[in-house]
Amino acid sequence: MPTLEICCYGLDCALAASQAGADRIELCAAPQEGGLTPSLGVLREARSQIHIPVHPIVRPRSGDFCYSEQEFKIMLSDIAQIRDMGFPGVVTGILSPEGLLDKTRMVKIMAVAKGMAVTFHRAFDLCSNPYRTYHELAELNVARILTSGQQQSAEAGLSLLQELNALGSGPIIMAGAGVRLANLPKFLEAGIQEVHSSASRLVPSAMRYCKAGVSMCSDKTTDEYLRTEVDPAVVEAMQTLIRLQGDVPPLTAAEHHSSRLNYLTRLTGN
Repeated sequence: MPTLEICCYGLDCALAASQAGADRIELCAAPQEGGLTPSLGVLREARSQIHIPVHPIVRPRSGDFCYSEQEFKIMLSDIAQIRDMGFPGVVTGILSPEGLLDKTRMVKIMAVAKGMAVTFHRAFDLCSNPYRTYHELAELNVARILTSGQQQSAEAGLSLLQELNALGSGPIIMAGAGVRLANLPKFLEAGIQEVHSSASRLVPSAMRYCKAGVSMCSDKTTDEYLRTEVDPAVVEAMQTLIRLQGDVPPLTAAEHHSSRLNYLTRLTGN
């Protein structure tokens, strides 16, 4: 069965996605920055409360993926912390100034992440040679690549996703960026085995008093009283579509909970 990973910005979203039927969670902070490393508190609560695989992102800042020595030291420290907390996987990526894989640093990342499944994130979509990078990541035993096929959306990049997926001997190709319920069948029909979606909706703030004319962001058009969160109904619908596409009846709530616990038990050996 294809795997449905949900990108979650915070604990509440992760809990909602888990309860709605996600197979795995990518845990992030800062949605407007494209996803940054979550806080220690969020990591601790996610580890204790969520019973499906959670893969935190390790990304110290927004922007490109060419990091300073200090930023790289922080990344290694965060990965070690995530490993020691018992998370089964981590999401990260790093490039050289020339847009190639920074192999020297990725070797160090893989050493620190030993025992975890490493997802190379959408830094892949900014690399200068996706085929070379794919093979280099395969040599490093990276588990999967989260990619839009080097396009603004995964739907636009579907041809490259299919090409990489057909190679079959390296990392799993996981389609991400603009994967929604409406276009999910295209990825399933193309043979993509893992999909990544935010399955999100905009929700208004609980604040009754709203201060006009003051923004916490440099982008003055940002609405401080509107935020993005996971829509459980969309997660459920996407998972149902995946199962129906594979001629598998949707799980009942009890079956879903049991299957996730069994998967986690097999994964952790506990």
